[in-house]
Amino acid sequence: MSVAKIIEINAESPTSFEDAIAQGIARASKTLHGIKSAWVAQQHAVVENNKVVLYRVDMKVTFVMD
Repeated sequence: MSVAKIIEINAESPTSFEDAIAQGIARASKTLHGIKSAWVAQQHAVVENNKVVLYRVDMKVTFVMD
């Protein structure tokens, strides 16, 4: 029997939402093992001088506990 846990993380990137997701998962995988999925709950864009300068995502990450 497997037991999974869900945590919430926030990540950001100056490049794109996709990169923010990838960076968030990469960072989470340094301390979490068995990551199975990520659900992007929200996306935010920071705008300065009419230009998007930062992409932020709030994610729920599911991983299987050891």
